[in-house]
Amino acid sequence: MLDFDHCWQALCNRDPCFDGRFVFAVHSTRIFCRPSCPARRPKREGVSFFMHTHEAEAAGFRACRRCSPQGKSLAEQLDELVIAACRLLDESTEPMTLDQLAARIGLSSSHLGRAFKARIGLTPRAWAAARRRERLEKSLPGAESVLGAALDAGFGSTRGAYQNLANLSPAQRRRKGAGETLRYAISPCPLGLLLVAASDKGICALLFGDEQQALLDELRSRFCAAQLVPDQAGLGEWLRSIVTQLEEPNRAAQLPLDLRGTAFQQQVWQALQDIPIGETRRYGELATSLGSHPRAVARACASNPVGLLIPCHRVVGANQSLTGYRWGIDRKAALLESEREESGA
Repeated sequence: MLDFDHCWQALCNRDPCFDGRFVFAVHSTRIFCRPSCPARRPKREGVSFFMHTHEAEAAGFRACRRCSPQGKSLAEQLDELVIAACRLLDESTEPMTLDQLAARIGLSSSHLGRAFKARIGLTPRAWAAARRRERLEKSLPGAESVLGAALDAGFGSTRGAYQNLANLSPAQRRRKGAGETLRYAISPCPLGLLLVAASDKGICALLFGDEQQALLDELRSRFCAAQLVPDQAGLGEWLRSIVTQLEEPNRAAQLPLDLRGTAFQQQVWQALQDIPIGETRRYGELATSLGSHPRAVARACASNPVGLLIPCHRVVGANQSLTGYRWGIDRKAALLESEREESGA
């Protein structure tokens, strides 16, 4: 059931997070709109709210041509255009300027640049450079030569492949664990199997799964250049603390973490830790509080290296749907239900 006061506030704020959750109809014009419609704000007494567009139509209202409440919102259209831009950058054999990319997409360069950075967290140029380096790193182990790998990845020469290495942050240089020794241990838990890996600074990976080999394979893919050493005894106390948190969520494990991510990812992960037990937040709500975009927040949540300890399971979709959990929707539902019961929510 709609809360009309909240709906009116969302209308006044033109909040896109509420698009798809309700529409409002203006009596004087007989038009209904989505909450984010940029049209002039109507008077409160001349507005009705409907949960679905067909309800507004049945009441004799017609869809606004400006915000298209029955179609895709402007934000959704921009999402698709940014995805198309990423595809063009990936498929292009030559570097593309922002102007060239914008012309292909059909937006102004300034509009595309803002939309791209809000959703991806990088400019198109920086994203394309990161993708080239990613392709290079994947192809180097099996390449016949550095030059061949560099050319296949999209670099014009080996010089381009070696440039700007100093600009990589320490966290980025260490992401694959080059030169490190990481300890790991595996234990049964209420959600199946639990793997914990730790550096000398703290826990750097916490994985859930059903098969021990699959967990080890995922750990190796994350830290392919590190030496992995089993240490069941040394990590036993930490494992017990985490299992206790799963069984009794109010007894949260207070363990040292070695989080490796960009500044924006770290910002999102900190926001996740601020969500109280028994509560959830929508991607849109987190994005608004961080001045970002829901897709960028979702990507940061998906990159969370220590499930549970950084509670990305407390983030839900626009309609409270349990979406986007890498360990499976069933595990996410079980975690949230256990936390609600424990907190009395």
